[in-house]
Amino acid sequence: MSKHAQSQDQRRNMLLNEPISRIIPKMAIPTIVAFLINSIYSLADTYFVSSLGTNATAAVSVNASLDQLIMMCGSMLAVGANSYIARLLGQGDEQKASRVLSTAFFTAMGIGAALMIFGSLFMTPMVRMLGATPTCEQYSIDYATYVLYAAPFMAANFVMNQCLRSEGSATLSMIGMGAGGILNVILDPIFIMPWGLNMGVAGASLATAISKWISFAILIFPYLTRHSLLHLSIRNFRPSWDIVSKIVSVGSSSMFRSGLAVVSAIALNSIAGNISDSVLAAVGVCNKVMMFPFSIILGFGTGFQPVAGFNWGAKRFDRVEESYKFCFKVALIGSTIMALLVGLFADTFVVLFAGMDEEMRRIGVICMVSQCIALPIHGWVAIVNMLCAGLGNAKGALILSTSRQGTCFLPILYPLAWAFGAVGIAIVQALADILTLFLAVPILRGVKKKIAAAQAELNVQ
Repeated sequence: MSKHAQSQDQRRNMLLNEPISRIIPKMAIPTIVAFLINSIYSLADTYFVSSLGTNATAAVSVNASLDQLIMMCGSMLAVGANSYIARLLGQGDEQKASRVLSTAFFTAMGIGAALMIFGSLFMTPMVRMLGATPTCEQYSIDYATYVLYAAPFMAANFVMNQCLRSEGSATLSMIGMGAGGILNVILDPIFIMPWGLNMGVAGASLATAISKWISFAILIFPYLTRHSLLHLSIRNFRPSWDIVSKIVSVGSSSMFRSGLAVVSAIALNSIAGNISDSVLAAVGVCNKVMMFPFSIILGFGTGFQPVAGFNWGAKRFDRVEESYKFCFKVALIGSTIMALLVGLFADTFVVLFAGMDEEMRRIGVICMVSQCIALPIHGWVAIVNMLCAGLGNAKGALILSTSRQGTCFLPILYPLAWAFGAVGIAIVQALADILTLFLAVPILRGVKKKIAAAQAELNVQ
């Protein structure tokens, strides 16, 4: 038996037979580590840029919407391909899984390239659309410039990361994401600070772009050297209706989620910027800090999704149910602990970026504490969402993916801002998280009925 075949059998055996309490952490921990490293570099951007003043910090907050826009380009293809590939591998069809990977990868590169060209041609209107105020507009342009050059690679990175996890290669994914993140943290002060290259906000952008290029080079390596179960090749780029429809059916939830997140972020930036750059910066800093608990939740969920999808494809419905119950307990306990830790030290975190800006400090603390209160709900809803995606339940995944920063966010944003001003802006995300609970409960009931029906049919056979 070849080394590749042995590796394939080992991974199949791991996903189908290893205890759930062991395999999900094994899949999740590398992803969590990678996400945390990337959260650190995102926070590092904000920290070093904050030394340039509140306006520069506000610009980084504005350009978070640009990152979300690029994410939208890659996330639909990444999530849809991940779910489909996991099921195909569970069925033993590696050849078709490689076609799915290649289709998603080259499409992501093309969409990212189109965004790069469009954004570069219409830079000023773009940053204004993202919510840049006149006082932070030039900072926003400086930051967007190099990030756009990395857009095709960032979109493709999403696809490669997700697909590596779908085949059980979470460690390879961690190395690719983590190496880029560490490099970004190293380059940030060198490029930004006066004692270095003194590039200011543009330096943070260049550091981010270089880190994404390096991540791309690392992530593509296993696909080109047969260290992956899948083979990435232009010859495998043969889009068919069967492949495209299945990618889009599940991945559209992520696309709509990212799209609504962009719309919501733009709306939030616009309203916050109309009050002051301090409020705009405060919300941005809060979101950067909250990326840490969100990264752990998302990393755990992405470790759970391929396990659920693989076992669903292999008709191991008992393991699908077991994996959900395990993740539910861990997510609830873990998110509660994280909420307490971040909430207790909210003021300390905000002060690191706010300096002497009292308004930024006050609004940042309110924003962070309110999101911590809702964090256990967010953790559970994320697990239900990943369960839907793993089982190919496109409707449920779509509803939950678009609720947090879309259908439950936008309708309450303007009323809260009108009624409570800056405080309303600070608490809107937490209230939206709480509202998602009422959507997740009936969706979970439907998924559980689907699992029970599939198990009953299998028992009859």
